Amino acid sequence: MKPLFFLCTAILISAAACNNSSKYNIKTTDKYEQTKETLGETEQKNPSRFITVTGNNKRNLLGQTVVKGTLVNKATVVTYKDVDIKLSFFSKTGTLLEEDHDVVYESINPGATTHFKSKYFAPKGTDSVAMQVVGAKY
Repeated sequence: MKPLFFLCTAILISAAACNNSSKYNIKTTDKYEQTKETLGETEQKNPSRFITVTGNNKRNLLGQTVVKGTLVNKATVVTYKDVDIKLSFFSKTGTLLEEDHDVVYESINPGATTHFKSKYFAPKGTDSVAMQVVGAKY
């Protein structure tokens, strides 16, 4: 009687384990797809969180300030384009002299990098230029 009881118990446990694992796989697949969609939506709503800008500036012979920069897309799903960059011109003492916007009309794939160059007649007394990504299209 005892061996029959153990045999039935073992069969029920193995049958229950097989059914639970298939339900678990379906739930994890659905959760993965849901997470993937949520990540894409987050990247679309917050481009400034996923695009970084670095660069430098110098003056040319015509007196223009030449700004060279690099944009890096740290997103994993979204390709950005038409990146809006705010340029802030500062004096030696750190006083904000002027702000301007520049749009980089290129597509940046996830994990990719692109370079840009702009020329401005900066206000008198400009010592440095700060760059910040304001927005982008996807």
